[in-house]
Amino acid sequence: MPTKIKILYEDSNILAIEKPSGISVHFDGKSKEKTIADWVLEKYPKMKNVGEDEVYENKNIKTNIKKPGIVHRLDRETSGVLLLAKNQKAYKFLKNQFQNKEIKKTYVAIVSGSVKNDRGIINKPIGRSPTDFRRYSAGRGARGEMREATTQYKVLKRFEAEHSKFTYLEIYPKTGRTHQIRVHMKYLNHPVVCDSLYNPDNPCPKGIKRMALHAKSIEFKDLKGNTLKIESSVPKEFIKLQK
Repeated sequence: MPTKIKILYEDSNILAIEKPSGISVHFDGKSKEKTIADWVLEKYPKMKNVGEDEVYENKNIKTNIKKPGIVHRLDRETSGVLLLAKNQKAYKFLKNQFQNKEIKKTYVAIVSGSVKNDRGIINKPIGRSPTDFRRYSAGRGARGEMREATTQYKVLKRFEAEHSKFTYLEIYPKTGRTHQIRVHMKYLNHPVVCDSLYNPDNPCPKGIKRMALHAKSIEFKDLKGNTLKIESSVPKEFIKLQK
């Protein structure tokens, strides 16, 4: 884990950082790798009891998973803006905005194939995959509780690389389901490139060595009622690939 995490914004209540790809936000009950939560506890020890902890049980052994100030999460391979609360009041304030769908999130992604429509909306509930416990699924065949999920997208560029077609998208998830963007793009038959879980068979373009999904910006209200928009620079390899 990098010793230095880039801080994008900070005040007395809220912290926004740039999460690197390849780091989990918090302990998953299995891996012993360092997480963003470990970094928070080291740099901001007063945030130790902010938020809600989670109990993970494996082989009758219960582990208390610390999630200090974490109000939302990004998948391990996703990079970009991650919002944290520095105290319990801020945690509840931000959590309410997420639950009420008042927070605007923008992602960029490179997906396999040439997406036909310049703009689109995917409104398909998400459940568990019928074949792989690690995966989620949208539409027919999904199992378990089906949760509402809506994702909008806009094509920024269609391009070819190494004799394969790709599309660079800006994506706006309106809900916050686990793996939502990855599942919905898979549903469209345009999965995110280099996604080993949902796109293992399509080519991974030269120069891209991680899942090509990045949380570009997040817009929310602070405790004073001001609207803030925090942005993270698009990874250079995403831009370079299109030239």
